Amino acid sequence: MASVCCGAFILAGAGLLDGHPATTHWEDCPHLQQCFPEVEVRPDCIYVQDGNLWTAAGISSGIDMALAMIEEDHGHALALLVARNLVVFLKRPGGQSQFSAPLQSQTAEGPLASLLNWIVENPCEDLRTEALAERANMSLRNFYRGFEAATGTSPAEWVETARVEIAKRLLEQTSDKVEQVAYKSGHSSYEVMRKAFAKRLGVSPAAYRARFARSRPSADEAPALPAFYESYVLGSQPADFVQ
Repeated sequence: MASVCCGAFILAGAGLLDGHPATTHWEDCPHLQQCFPEVEVRPDCIYVQDGNLWTAAGISSGIDMALAMIEEDHGHALALLVARNLVVFLKRPGGQSQFSAPLQSQTAEGPLASLLNWIVENPCEDLRTEALAERANMSLRNFYRGFEAATGTSPAEWVETARVEIAKRLLEQTSDKVEQVAYKSGHSSYEVMRKAFAKRLGVSPAAYRARFARSRPSADEAPALPAFYESYVLGSQPADFVQ
């Protein structure tokens, strides 16, 4: 049983999510929690699995959820094959946050907008809260207030999120060693980056790269296509499948 976006309200209304963790689009999570207090709403997850119950955040995260279902039932290789056929980039871990620091930096407005962009573009600079407040020409107290009002989180949390997002992109798109990725993304050491990945993604940087790096699987990894899939995609469509 699964839902995408506000479909979680239908499952919750039927009582199927009582006592279970679930998610929906971040804009609707407070409303879901208010309407259905028995549901353990997780606003930061892109999708949540609890046994045979699945809920996804927005529309695109429904694809991640579907690929996770395929991987659970048929293995990573088939999920990878389906992802490539859909022209999507594999799947994101369900615990990955709906929040994206680079995206927020591009859409932010107000006096701190330029600072958020600068942080994303300069992850190796001194990004301690005191240094950022000085760069913004604000007192530390006013900076804390203004930053949380603009982003919904503390400066330190936002910086860590931004650095993890940058490290993820480097792991996905480059062949740099993980120690180099740690340095380029602004982490003081690989160990610091590893702890940040464990905290935010539940996996190590190496495990993240193994799953999401842009490389084709070997012939040994490529699974055999189900008969109906092979016929439908590569050749004629069997009548029983069309029906």
